[in-house]
Amino acid sequence: MPFYKYKGKRIRASDKSLLYRFCAGTLLSLFVALILLMNMGQLMRADWDKFTLISNAGLTFSLSPYNFITIIMAAGICILVAFMYYRFCYDRLKQLIHRQKLARMILENGWYEAETIQGNSFFTDLASSRTKEKISYFPKMYYRMEKGLLHIQCEITLGKYQDQLLSLEDKLESGLYCELTDKLLYDGYVEYTMLYDMIANRISIEEVQAENGGLRLMKNLVWEYDALPHALICGGTGGGKTYFILTIIEALLRTNAVLYVLDPKNADLADLGAVMPNVYYQKEDMTECVNAFYDGMVARSEAMKLMPNYKTGQNYAYLGLAPHFLIFDEYVAFMECLTTKESIAVLSQLKKIVMLGRQAGYFLILACQRPDAKYFSDGIRDNFNFRVALGRMSELGYGMMFGSDTSKKFFQKRIRGRGYCDVGTSVISEFYTPLVPKEHDFLQTIGTLAMTRQDIPKEPIKEDSTNE
Repeated sequence: MPFYKYKGKRIRASDKSLLYRFCAGTLLSLFVALILLMNMGQLMRADWDKFTLISNAGLTFSLSPYNFITIIMAAGICILVAFMYYRFCYDRLKQLIHRQKLARMILENGWYEAETIQGNSFFTDLASSRTKEKISYFPKMYYRMEKGLLHIQCEITLGKYQDQLLSLEDKLESGLYCELTDKLLYDGYVEYTMLYDMIANRISIEEVQAENGGLRLMKNLVWEYDALPHALICGGTGGGKTYFILTIIEALLRTNAVLYVLDPKNADLADLGAVMPNVYYQKEDMTECVNAFYDGMVARSEAMKLMPNYKTGQNYAYLGLAPHFLIFDEYVAFMECLTTKESIAVLSQLKKIVMLGRQAGYFLILACQRPDAKYFSDGIRDNFNFRVALGRMSELGYGMMFGSDTSKKFFQKRIRGRGYCDVGTSVISEFYTPLVPKEHDFLQTIGTLAMTRQDIPKEPIKEDSTNE
């Protein structure tokens, strides 16, 4: 642990007018400096011994046309500098605004201690009836911006404002127009990590990479499927759900991952059957695939323990095995096509996969329009660590995705591919799917990737422990 760690700028009560003081002080200083510089010749020639503003005839100070021109020029330069600062140093300006808002938040909520003191009279020998407030205690709060992330630290002193400082998520997100990405409690302080410009962290489909057991989906967001397995993707029509799933498939095909795709509606994902193997859309084939996927997981789990380099606690990647993904689109629509007995059997298999698949490297990606409890019974929904809700959803839908007890405020924006996600840390943040150019052809790209993988040996879905 370092001896000293920079916490950031201390938020003080005087910061309530920080932006005004900075702008006024900086521009006024610049204006005066420019006036002095442009009138330097006249000032050097002036006889200061005889200089006076007021004579017997009255006010003698006057401005020449040149002086007026220099004043106009200095004012114009100040306006230009202000515009350039706003244009090219916007992050610094936002930091001033954030610090000002934090100071006002503390003051307006009364999270400080003050004492009333007697004001000074104009005549020092007379008692004054005026009083003023002097702040005796102001909570220690620090602000810093680092690599596009805001770090706000609040000291915890077991005082009467501790509860407020420990639950600032909603105020910070709405007041600073940021998204909470992490909240950590340390010895003596709590740190909120926030991203104030989520859409700026959106990446293109070419930047989506799967490596080291993780899938990068935004600049600051990685789904670590090795540690936090299984994904649940929800969204209505036009929310970008299908493109997002295709993006994941394309990224995983660039690795040694083995994919199985199920599309009960015989729609976009079913078209992949023309260019890659293991794509199913008929009910019987999909049911058989789910059963075979589970059998493969069990067989691998048993075979891993027989490997000479097997270690307790290590997963499939340590043994050099490829991950397997079962990508299930329109899961609810498929379950509605089954009889009660069939749906119970499929649900039982899926529950076992999400409970036992992490160590063996068998992962489930389910997509649907809304995760109704009817088809996510027995707590199976809680085992999906990565959850994404795309497009417009109702409060009930968000409650099904992230829990009915969440205090997150959800806002709608008309941006395709936008939504909210939880990568397994119980922190819900704004999410943008990777950008896909209009000319991008998923079918052709995925077909090319599948062709290049034909020479790569793959494990069969029903694995025999003797082959491991």
